[in-house]
Amino acid sequence: MTFDSADPPTLAAFWKTALGYVDAEPPAGFADWPAFFRHHDVPADEWGDVAYLADPTGAGPRISFLKVPEPKVAKNRIHLDLQAGGGRGVPWEVRAPRVRAAVERLVAAGARVLREDEVDGRLDHVVLADPEGNEFCAV
Repeated sequence: MTFDSADPPTLAAFWKTALGYVDAEPPAGFADWPAFFRHHDVPADEWGDVAYLADPTGAGPRISFLKVPEPKVAKNRIHLDLQAGGGRGVPWEVRAPRVRAAVERLVAAGARVLREDEVDGRLDHVVLADPEGNEFCAV
């Protein structure tokens, strides 16, 4: 999975917090990312143009963040749902406080709330934007 980004290290830091991910290890055979970049003749001033995250359990996808010159201009056609509440099988009285706690944590990390959506008068999910405006939901 890859995010286009104006500032890959900053956006990666947000998603590392949001997802509980870690910085990805460099490819096999390289002690660190600078060694990998040097091997591939990437100029030092471009090393911050990428960032890589990995799920520490190995279950989730790796995520890349690549610098692009153009800004985000429209709604995402795909987005992530962070399953903060435990799913719709969890009673609303348990799920809603979990979602609200996750939203507080995400806002503290740099997200902003776009809207709260309700079903039958109860909180169902919250639509947020990451620091570069990419939409995602806390469900």
